[in-house]
Amino acid sequence: MGQFDHTNVIRLEGVITRGSTMMIVMEYMGNGVLDSFLRKHEGQLTASQLLSMLQGIAAGMKYLAEMGYIHKSLAAHKVLVNSSLACKITGFRRPQEDKMETIFSTMRGKSLVLWSAPEAIQYHHFSPASDVWSFGIVMWEVMSYGERPYWDMSHHDVMKAVEDGFRLPAPAHCQPPLHQLMLDCWQKERSQRPKFSHIHDVLSKMLQSPEPPPCTRSRSTMPLTERSFVAFPAFSTVGEWLEAIGMGRYRDNFTAAGCCYLESVARMTAQDVLSLGITQAEHQKTILSGIQTLRAQVIQMHGRGVQV
Repeated sequence: MGQFDHTNVIRLEGVITRGSTMMIVMEYMGNGVLDSFLRKHEGQLTASQLLSMLQGIAAGMKYLAEMGYIHKSLAAHKVLVNSSLACKITGFRRPQEDKMETIFSTMRGKSLVLWSAPEAIQYHHFSPASDVWSFGIVMWEVMSYGERPYWDMSHHDVMKAVEDGFRLPAPAHCQPPLHQLMLDCWQKERSQRPKFSHIHDVLSKMLQSPEPPPCTRSRSTMPLTERSFVAFPAFSTVGEWLEAIGMGRYRDNFTAAGCCYLESVARMTAQDVLSLGITQAEHQKTILSGIQTLRAQVIQMHGRGVQV
């Protein structure tokens, strides 16, 4: 870490060696970890602020790539934010942590498989191109205000879906060119992914464009997004779905909570259902069973993402 000197890479202030425990002192970052900061301020940032964050991270990764350093675990929780909203990359490994088997074990243990390129997961092959894939996931996290990549899909389902061509959809109010840049980062063939220099240039040009609409989202009582969603074969609205499973009496409950999209319903948990005021155990069971069916259709139809 000490050899790096860039505005968007965390600065090492010093090392404390007194006592039995060695401590590393880094510059203070008042807003903490990026994903937590985004969740805390959901809907409160402008499109330019979000783009500026991404541009900063891209600048830091461009610098690291030019220095010949491969991060291998880039994610929003490996980025810190200061009081000026500048983003700085952290999460650098110690030399003894740089063995492939150790990295793969860490990926499994900390769910970094969600951010990792297919070749990194399957063959432990890390490169600047695998960092580019991870940066694409970070872009998605930023534009979705810190939402978990792939939602509640298991690691196995994520790996299989990605291998089959599944890619994350555009977050709510994300401009098409920005989502296209994400898709470019997620090319299966690593040679087809853009370089960080190109990514930085594209984001810089986007920042210079006229201010796009604010990146706001519906602020319901539950963290459910309202993205466009592929049509389900049997019904097209939440109301129709509730009627189909015999739970039409709860239409107003779903509407009041802002659950107006089938995609939102497909992501609900048992706690979410309870928070709607649905207290009868049998009704909860019926609704949760219906949600499981919706979720299965999502994965089967790749309705949560883009097929490439």
